[in-house]
Amino acid sequence: MAAASRGLVSRLRHLLSVDPALRSLSSAAANATQLRSFTADAEAERDHSRVIEPKPGVMTSDSKRTGAIAVKCGMTALWDKWGARIPITILWMDDNIVSQVKLPENEGFCALQIGCGQKKEKHLRKPEVGHFRAQGVPMKRKLREFPVTEDALLPVGMSLDVRHFVPGQYVDVAGITKGKGFQGGMKRWGFKGMPASHGASLSHRSIGSTGQRDAPGKVFKGKKMPGHMGVEQRTVKNVWIYKIDPARNLLWVRGQVPGATGNFVFIKDAVYKKPDIAMLPFPTYFAAEDEDPTQLEPIVADFGDIDPFMAAD
Repeated sequence: MAAASRGLVSRLRHLLSVDPALRSLSSAAANATQLRSFTADAEAERDHSRVIEPKPGVMTSDSKRTGAIAVKCGMTALWDKWGARIPITILWMDDNIVSQVKLPENEGFCALQIGCGQKKEKHLRKPEVGHFRAQGVPMKRKLREFPVTEDALLPVGMSLDVRHFVPGQYVDVAGITKGKGFQGGMKRWGFKGMPASHGASLSHRSIGSTGQRDAPGKVFKGKKMPGHMGVEQRTVKNVWIYKIDPARNLLWVRGQVPGATGNFVFIKDAVYKKPDIAMLPFPTYFAAEDEDPTQLEPIVADFGDIDPFMAAD
């Protein structure tokens, strides 16, 4: 049976190579098959499309909200009601919108792609322009994908503002660190250095010995040595939100965050110090129709009723 099948296949190949009419017929049949498969895939994709409604939901302990993109504006210092000085980093959420929704039936997982800022079409590559046009959203300067749970999905074009977060909650902030150029072992890795007085001529900041003797007779990979420092993605965990300003879309957070002034940072709910699900808007904050954001006052976190200076005494 297998020999007969191989003979039949070879005979058909011979006929196709000899008769041009049969060759054209076979190519037409192949094109028709490809068209049918493409049509079937398109119909299946349309069947899998889902309508996501922007409405408030109930957050559970397993729910995971989307994050946001912000621009680092710089640092300052403020004093709370007890007189304690707080180092502050100001972040600006510049026109965050949902630019793409990824669903389990299409991509195999749930995620939201968030776009931030504005950019002209002439400054974007053609694939990027095609992506924004296909989604029907404005051209964005920065994109970031945040994995979410299925109950936290938002429709394409949904806007996110600073009220997505709540003063007093903890967030994780990721960004690209400042570039330091080529640095030595003391600055790059915190090495102690060589003796500062006797026995170390012109090598006070040297890293010292890097290898061994005859065995193994090499320097192991990953050895901490001088080299390029910075320009790496780092995440600062458990950053406390001090204040939000809905009128200007500004976030005041305590402490430092990675990156230089003007860089993009990525904010999401803290993993370790999880916020209270009862205080978070889910899946995001939905403003009232008659609300004017420009008239809203800043919201400051609650510091409690215990004076930290008196408690320390």
